[in-house]
Amino acid sequence: MSDTTNSPRRRLSPKSLYIGIGSAVAIIAIVVVSIVTGSPVTGSGDEPTSNLVGTSVATFSLSGLKSGTVVAPWKNHHAAVLIFFASSCPPCQGEMPKVAKYLRDHNEGSIHVIGIDANDERGAAKSFVKRSGVAFPVAFDPNDTVTTGIFKFSTVPETAFVSAKGVVTQIYFGAIPKNTLVKGIAALRA
Repeated sequence: MSDTTNSPRRRLSPKSLYIGIGSAVAIIAIVVVSIVTGSPVTGSGDEPTSNLVGTSVATFSLSGLKSGTVVAPWKNHHAAVLIFFASSCPPCQGEMPKVAKYLRDHNEGSIHVIGIDANDERGAAKSFVKRSGVAFPVAFDPNDTVTTGIFKFSTVPETAFVSAKGVVTQIYFGAIPKNTLVKGIAALRA
């Protein structure tokens, strides 16, 4: 049987074929790693989103890293920013000193900012918080009761913005830039 369309046929060079196969394998690997780690996959520069946005989350009560108990601010009708971190997390080590400095220099009024130290050892967590200059309350979550149990985060750093009614308004994946933190806090005030 002969080709009757008279269209020229192009043969792919072995190099083109290998590049195409390599690209497909890379994309599949990225998707698989994303699924396994629970990290979002986005395209076209879109912000990743969470299924929690727009839903109510449970309240919690955790031991404070320094002392006392840290309770979910929305239990007492206060909006909150929850910054999830761990002392061994390299992005957290870059993020936390900047966030701590910003929050020391700015009074956020009725918006409560709480750190959630996830899956860590108390001594390492205390040292990290002190080194980072954190002045806001930090809850100790060594078993990921809040981090994974309530917020379903499999990695840190993550930041959750929660309204005074306990509704998640925004989730930021990764180390939060100052301007995103400022906008998120402003949105909670509105």
